[in-house]
Amino acid sequence: MTNTTGLRRGTRYMFSRPFRGRGSVGVKTYLQVYKVGDIVDVKGNGAYSIGMPHKVYHGKTGRVYNVTKRAVGVVLNKRIKNRWVEKKVNIRIEHVNHSKCRQSFIERAAQNDKLKKETKERGLNLKRQPNGPREAMFVTDTGATTLRPLKFEFLA
Repeated sequence: MTNTTGLRRGTRYMFSRPFRGRGSVGVKTYLQVYKVGDIVDVKGNGAYSIGMPHKVYHGKTGRVYNVTKRAVGVVLNKRIKNRWVEKKVNIRIEHVNHSKCRQSFIERAAQNDKLKKETKERGLNLKRQPNGPREAMFVTDTGATTLRPLKFEFLA
């Protein structure tokens, strides 16, 4: 039997719903607010075939460039042979979630601002300093032996 060539081929587990997670999604999904510039994760929801992204975009992270009543336009990177191409895809909101990749950056930036404020009061330098030269030390005899090749003997 040959491989099928359908639009959703190879998505048996990709678009399947989790255990005890079947059925329609909750109201929380529809109450999410998406703005232009938000970073979102694309995750196809098998319960809704309308507005579902192609399997190529499943698991990708992109930036919202357009917001409509029931969908968002997302700019994603797609690999085509040896290059990455920006693709604009319109996806319904059942298939996107806010990405948490930006959250760690925001937390780190807030922590850095806090450190800057503390160091400014003390007059310390917050910038990373390169490692200087190592301290001097004496090398003792390690008991190393000199190895030499054996003399070649031609046997006829």
